[in-house]
Amino acid sequence: MTVVLARVDERLVHGITVNQWNRELHPKRYMVVDNEISKNEMIKATMRMSKPAGTGMSIIDEEKAITNFNNGKYDSHAVFILVKEPETLLNMIRGGVKIPAVNLGAMFEENDRKSFTSRIAMDDKEIEDLKKIQELGVKIYAQYTPDDEKILLDDLLKKGE
Repeated sequence: MTVVLARVDERLVHGITVNQWNRELHPKRYMVVDNEISKNEMIKATMRMSKPAGTGMSIIDEEKAITNFNNGKYDSHAVFILVKEPETLLNMIRGGVKIPAVNLGAMFEENDRKSFTSRIAMDDKEIEDLKKIQELGVKIYAQYTPDDEKILLDDLLKKGE
């Protein structure tokens, strides 16, 4: 076992990811992959306090995540990856990390982002990165909580047309 799911969610670690998704996925490790946050000890300490009992949490940059996965560090773990943007996952996949599916959680409407649902807004680069991930055979869908309906990427993009 390794990656059980990767989620794009700007809030990263919050009640939905550590409670509802924990019950659904039963991860052994939460992995926040973010080049900036991985350098901020205060934010990292706050995130670690919210992890469910019995789970681990890594807060690392892309390069370290790719290296650790390729070296087999998480082979015995069920890992739930959390990132802020699709590009991070694309880089990880291109770096050899096997990701079975990408869940789009919360991507806020700001800057040049176009709204697709009440919780998903994306700009052109994010859409292109997701399409590239999908072309690599990874299933992509929007689903805020495990109880919500899954909306596949192609259907999500049609909503925005």
